[in-house]
Amino acid sequence: MRPADYRSVADALAADIAAGRLRPGARLPPQRDFAYARGIAVSTASRVYAELARRGLVTGEVGRGTYVRSEPGRAGLLRPEPPPAALDLQRTHSRLPEQEAVLAETLAALARDDGQIGFSQYGPAGTPSAQAIAAGFLARAGYAPDPADILFTGNGRQALAAALAALAAPGERIGCEPLTYPGVKGIAARLGITLIPLAMDAEGVCPEALLQAHRATPLSGVYLQPTLHNPLGATMGPARRAALAEVLERTGLTAVEDAVYSFLADAPPLAGLAPDRVIFVDSLSKRVMPALTVGLIAAPPSLTDRLAASVRQGAWTVLGLSLAAGMHWMAGGSAAALAEAKRRDAGARQALARAALADLRVVGDPQAYHLWLELPETWRAEAYAAAALRQGIALLPASSFAVHPGHAPNAVRLALASPSREELDRALRGLRRLAFAGDDQVVE
Repeated sequence: MRPADYRSVADALAADIAAGRLRPGARLPPQRDFAYARGIAVSTASRVYAELARRGLVTGEVGRGTYVRSEPGRAGLLRPEPPPAALDLQRTHSRLPEQEAVLAETLAALARDDGQIGFSQYGPAGTPSAQAIAAGFLARAGYAPDPADILFTGNGRQALAAALAALAAPGERIGCEPLTYPGVKGIAARLGITLIPLAMDAEGVCPEALLQAHRATPLSGVYLQPTLHNPLGATMGPARRAALAEVLERTGLTAVEDAVYSFLADAPPLAGLAPDRVIFVDSLSKRVMPALTVGLIAAPPSLTDRLAASVRQGAWTVLGLSLAAGMHWMAGGSAAALAEAKRRDAGARQALARAALADLRVVGDPQAYHLWLELPETWRAEAYAAAALRQGIALLPASSFAVHPGHAPNAVRLALASPSREELDRALRGLRRLAFAGDDQVVE
């Protein structure tokens, strides 16, 4: 078989997946067995499997083999939105009753003082008054960003994209956790940046792993979630933060600190320990509401101009109405009040989830809006996600978060924020029954 023919074999398997002859969660044969059955070289079979993974049709699970993805899509990019009829345990957007009143009050206040809105397009720095409000809002013990170094984007994802684009050119390398926020995987793919997984433990990335990776082949930066890591819920302790800050100072590396979940916890920012080496990114979508939001960047002084240029070049500047609403929330106390209400809500949902999933292994912080469920040996993550979707529950398998698709653990992430608590409890108890039923006992 000629080397290029692996594509025709991959095309045939892709057609089987599209037609449903290979169902979501189905396990492909080991590559050696596949090669023997097809009469091809093992190296060709390896290229077939790699091509299917590149197309986002299959994923590998550590020590378990290769499986058809529960929701096929382009590798490295976000999965599709959950089906409208499915209960959403994919997204971590919470919606409390108070939010509707806050939105109505905000729009009424802005209508009374339309001078705040400024319908002309703002630059990345917004206005001096907005920078002062945001700097005060982000400040906490041991951390006080300079208002002149505050930049605004349309949302948190745009802020992360601007930060990564400012640090790395196409083809360059950014370190990150081996399981990471899927949005960053998509951003890196779009920007042509290679993500390098760094070893982590229960607290997050290990400082020595960052140092070794940079020494082996220099990194252009590192993306970290020090507080309530998504998907594992890990939070770095003070000693780990100090050790990472020391590595950043020693190497001259810059970290992007994703702090979008930090409002749920009291951990001090990594940026407070290395303000010249950390780009601090936050947003109002999780703590207030996703419909009208603002992305926030607190930049190291040496990088402010470069980050501002990145925001402009990406067309990621914030809209006037969103900026005005965000400043109203931050200055008037609505953002802080909603954050406190969501902290209570997240804690209650965690307690509910741990009770509903009794006898299963769950990992995560009791303050987080998400939970990591490690599956019994009778299940594979992709098959479990597919079976859950057939029962009307949308969730994400580990492959959605794995930087290297072939290194996904046998687990799924459960987002607890969106459904009502009653719906959440029913769904989680259904997932528990499904977990104990096992793949071979599920009736289609």
